[in-house]
Amino acid sequence: MTRISQIVAGLDIGTAKITLIVAERDEKGGLDVIGIGNSPSKGLRKGVVVDMDATVESIKCAAEEAELMSGVSVGRAFVGTSGGHIRGFNSRGVVAITSRDHEITREDIRRVLHAARSVSVPQDREIFHALPQEFIVDDQGGIDRPLGMSGTRLEVNVYLVTGFVAAVQNLVNAVNRAGIEVEAVTLENLAAGQTVLSRDEREMGVGLVDIGGGTTDLAIFERGAIRHVYSLPSGGDHFTNDIAVGLRTPHSEAERIKMKYGCALPSLVPEDETIEVPSVGGRKPRVLSRQLLCEIIRPRADEILGLLREEIKRAGFESSLNAGLVFTGGGCLLDGITEIAEDLFDRPVRRGTPNGIGGLIDVVDSPAHATAVGLVVHGANSRRELKPAPWRQISLGRVTTRIRDWFQDFL
Repeated sequence: MTRISQIVAGLDIGTAKITLIVAERDEKGGLDVIGIGNSPSKGLRKGVVVDMDATVESIKCAAEEAELMSGVSVGRAFVGTSGGHIRGFNSRGVVAITSRDHEITREDIRRVLHAARSVSVPQDREIFHALPQEFIVDDQGGIDRPLGMSGTRLEVNVYLVTGFVAAVQNLVNAVNRAGIEVEAVTLENLAAGQTVLSRDEREMGVGLVDIGGGTTDLAIFERGAIRHVYSLPSGGDHFTNDIAVGLRTPHSEAERIKMKYGCALPSLVPEDETIEVPSVGGRKPRVLSRQLLCEIIRPRADEILGLLREEIKRAGFESSLNAGLVFTGGGCLLDGITEIAEDLFDRPVRRGTPNGIGGLIDVVDSPAHATAVGLVVHGANSRRELKPAPWRQISLGRVTTRIRDWFQDFL
């Protein structure tokens, strides 16, 4: 096996930042991070491409940095998608086991998954994930892997994830134009969940919250599978905008102040602590209380977390989060967020950092890199089952066809 075939890359295209992580398989089959590239994201709004040329340039910048650090050329990558266009709903498939010995084969599993996907969706949307929740053999439910079992009737409950065809295709086109082939596209919450959530958390019930730049994405896991996804059109950039307006400072300075001094909980900040705030129009900087900064941030934090709580309640999972919530994304690094969430949800809350990977661990050991690392892990697992064709060669009408084979990851 050549070194190139051992390279796996994960590309997280966010509203605020684009991250490309390059990993290499070690002799034992594990993954070692060998390079990472970050670039400010331009041309995206709330996870959707709005300026193709700007997006392409941002991807190229991240790729060049990752290639320089890793010493390898990144020709293909696994790409994540999220945003307000993502929708999910439950479906069920049923097939008869017709073999002479009534033993369930891999083909039977493929047939029942295909039956679960055979639902009507609007023409502008595509099903790009069908995530098995449980299999049922002759009315015996709660089965994760029915392969080899005997029965006459096989059923499956799945969670179908859909997205706008145009939104996904534009993302793919941007990556391809940057000189990188897209091996596959996956839901970012699904990828991040593989590297920040423990098996016990996924079984007991946990909410994975990714606070990105333009959106806050929620995925609820229970009994080992995704049960619900939701995207809120508000994220870290909204904190920055609030600071810029509230302190009357340039947007770039507001972002710096947020990263260095930001806190959502005033009680965590000494009352006499001050910060220097640059002014607009060449005016002199001002010295303001850090408590004032907290009072600007707190309402937005309350709003985002409150809307997440309403969605969890509306979806019927309020009593299912026995393992609490796990926060990822750069927005969750804001001090006080987890404390407010613990009080609001009355559940344990922690920040999730990537696990199950080696190499430059200190470089990626942050919630901000959870999705990119998750894409690498998810992609490596996918390669064990199949050799996905580059998306560059797939037409718009078939833009999600290859993902159907990803069911093998769950068998």
